[in-house]
Amino acid sequence: MSKKVLGRGLESLISGIEQSQIRNVPLSQIKPNPYQPRKQFTEEELKELSQSIKENGIIQPIIVRKAGENFEIIAGERRFRASQMLQLKDIPAVVKTANDLAMLEYAIIENVQRENLNPIDEAGGYKELQEKFHLTHEQIGNKVGKSRSHITNIIRLLELEMHIRNLISQKKLSMGHAKILLSIKDKSRRIYLADYAVKNEISVRELETMTGKAPEIKQQKKTKAKREMHVEKIVEKLCEKMNRKVDMKYKKGKGKIILDFYSDDDLHNLLEKLGLKNID
Repeated sequence: MSKKVLGRGLESLISGIEQSQIRNVPLSQIKPNPYQPRKQFTEEELKELSQSIKENGIIQPIIVRKAGENFEIIAGERRFRASQMLQLKDIPAVVKTANDLAMLEYAIIENVQRENLNPIDEAGGYKELQEKFHLTHEQIGNKVGKSRSHITNIIRLLELEMHIRNLISQKKLSMGHAKILLSIKDKSRRIYLADYAVKNEISVRELETMTGKAPEIKQQKKTKAKREMHVEKIVEKLCEKMNRKVDMKYKKGKGKIILDFYSDDDLHNLLEKLGLKNID
């Protein structure tokens, strides 16, 4: 059902557009949407889009509104930025009338429908709808095609520390991780567990199990650090003893040791050192 609502939201913006309404607008006269909820535009994504535009042109015009002598983007900021990368002079656009509320609504709808808005930016957009335009969570949900509970839960992400929010934005932590972290009241413990989950690739279920065991985890971290130092010493001693490069892989009590040799004679020397000189 949500996709239908989102679809209608975008279709209402571009429905009835005729070729005669499309005009080429100089890029120099276009400004980004001041209510754009998406804060991150990765260079890799824009390069891919710019390559597509270079090969196929801009298939769908961007939507803008008049702003004095210039224009502000309602929908299509990625196409605009990719066109800038290609140093195009103008871009096909349709001029629409839209107030500030509509600007923010359409920007959120466009990003959410295309599933390229990270949860933190999505939460920021909903928060702005709530505070700037005094909308309830239910009203926001109706506008963007999401349930009231989804709006409430995702806005709660903004209660997390900036460091954790950045990890979520970078997709290093999932919404599932975030939900568990929100249940932890102690800020320093919350940040510690977030970093631990990222560093050790901890699943949501594992994090849920560990939330009441931070002191134990901290001790495990110290033990792991000591073990890593012990492995380094073993490698160093083996290099000295065997007079060659040695690699050692170790994880949770298992692993392997790799000894390099450099010729048939060197292999025989190595076997002698290992007490295996009589192998035929």
